[in-house]
Amino acid sequence: MTGELAIVLGLLAAAILMFGINRPRMDAVALIMLVALPFTGVVTVGETLSGFSDPNIVLIAALFVLGEGLVRTGVARALGDWVIRRTGSSETLLVILLMAVVCLVGSFMSSTAVTAIFIPVALRISKTTGTSARGLMMPLSAAALVSGMMTLVATTPNLIVNAELLRQGEDGLGFFAFTPFGLPILAVAITYMLVARRWLRPAEPAAAATSTAPSLARWIEQYKLANREHRLQVTASSPLVGEPLSAIDLRGSAGASIIAIERPTRRGRSLIEATASTELAAGDVLLVDWPDAGEAIEALRSRLKLEAVPLAGGYFTDRTQEIGMAEVLVPADSDFIGQTVIDAKFRTRTGLNVIGLRRGAETVSSALRTTRLHVGDTLLVVGRWGDIEKIQPDHAGIVLLRLPSEARDVLPVQGRAVHAVAILALVIVLMVTGWVPNVQAALLGCLLMGAFGCIDLPGSYRAIDWKTLVLIVGMLPFSTALQRTGGVDLAADALMAATSGAGIRVVLAALFAITMCLGMFVSNTATAILMAPVAIAVAGDLGASPKPFAMIVALAASTAFVTPVSSPVNTLVVTPGNYTFGDFVRIGGPLAVIVLILSVTLVPMLLPP
Repeated sequence: MTGELAIVLGLLAAAILMFGINRPRMDAVALIMLVALPFTGVVTVGETLSGFSDPNIVLIAALFVLGEGLVRTGVARALGDWVIRRTGSSETLLVILLMAVVCLVGSFMSSTAVTAIFIPVALRISKTTGTSARGLMMPLSAAALVSGMMTLVATTPNLIVNAELLRQGEDGLGFFAFTPFGLPILAVAITYMLVARRWLRPAEPAAAATSTAPSLARWIEQYKLANREHRLQVTASSPLVGEPLSAIDLRGSAGASIIAIERPTRRGRSLIEATASTELAAGDVLLVDWPDAGEAIEALRSRLKLEAVPLAGGYFTDRTQEIGMAEVLVPADSDFIGQTVIDAKFRTRTGLNVIGLRRGAETVSSALRTTRLHVGDTLLVVGRWGDIEKIQPDHAGIVLLRLPSEARDVLPVQGRAVHAVAILALVIVLMVTGWVPNVQAALLGCLLMGAFGCIDLPGSYRAIDWKTLVLIVGMLPFSTALQRTGGVDLAADALMAATSGAGIRVVLAALFAITMCLGMFVSNTATAILMAPVAIAVAGDLGASPKPFAMIVALAASTAFVTPVSSPVNTLVVTPGNYTFGDFVRIGGPLAVIVLILSVTLVPMLLPP
């Protein structure tokens, strides 16, 4: 034990303590270590900052962007909806499918991100099927953690362990090197959760905050919108073909409004904005709001050669990804006051149609377009989500009051799911074949995601978890400092002394247990950074291949089932599952021991030391 090593270990202990009490936040602790380590004289400022240029840091950032592309295009949510359709009334099948899908998606994106995506899916399943959320949330978090044992890019510790192997001059781990271990562990985890979830008896419901956001169905009833919606298709013989939309003056003459136009495309039907200059084509379907249409609509269809199209949802709710509603308020300084909707050119100024009006508690259902607006009137508007998002008091004269609950489910990007899946497949192929470095493959995927409109630049920057990147960069210098001061050799010697004369499996079990226990208080990222060099040093002392020892550390870093603070994945499900600290210890503890035994059994068999 030298003075320099004592100082480095003191800083490391301080970092672990701050991680444990979560004061200050983790990335702040990493920054403190970045500043403090050069004062020891063991590493230079340039070496402490070199992590920012590490290819693995860039790779991790790129993977965040790729994962966001899957979210924005609806790929992840589509998988969740598929689970709902397939489960039926079987809770066993529900748990199996939910865990399998979460693990599949988590194999290619952040486990934290996939957990956040599937929590509302699981809650919706719970509400629809009557299944307790307590019985779904912990299987969800377990599957997300196991997903980190599936592929090289599934979780940050895998990349860190692989980078340490390369730094030591060894061959790295393949993209699917983790899969032979992850699949059996997933099977065991699913089987275990099918039994253990019964121990999660529903507790007293937490005082959850109820959402005040109304649903579209509630507004349809409240504003009496039922039977006002019509779909009218322009036939080939219609006089409207080739004419602008202004040729059909429904607003002034009949009190009707054209909300939008469905136009056939090669991939189905797209929704386009209905403006006065929009040129109509054969096959276009007009989405019309027409109060008290009566026989007038039949006369219009006959005169303009329009065909009625069956409605697929109440007031166009089958198109909620494109068409939205909102309640807006007329403020005291609005220039709409004293004018009717038509006089104020509301549609021209906002791109939205007014389909409902409430004055106090009273709903105005008749003569809507001729009613003069008063201060405090609440208007129900309908139109494209993009136009709703643009509502600003300074140019529209209205204030956005409320959005429906369905607004949370609207995808930022429509019709790009196939592109996102194809891009992800290309990235995986490039990584598996090794034609280009992993970081180059991921960056190419990011560029393609942007080129095909799956994600934009602002969304890309928001998708990156900068806190995680700073945490990794801040902890990386500890690996160098411990190696230079003999700390890694000291830890390896201590482990060797404790397991003296024991077999390889005992050494692997000790490494797994130490890594897992350290991960209860320190993030799995920091744990992997600290334990990977120790594992490789132990392999060197034994004259064995370092790969099984590195693999044990990676698997143990993802075995974070025991406490709610072991991983952000667990923390996310505490509130929706109404869990306590003891729930995780009681359910996660035995699972962690099972994974330890399975890992120590499989690793030497599939990766001979």
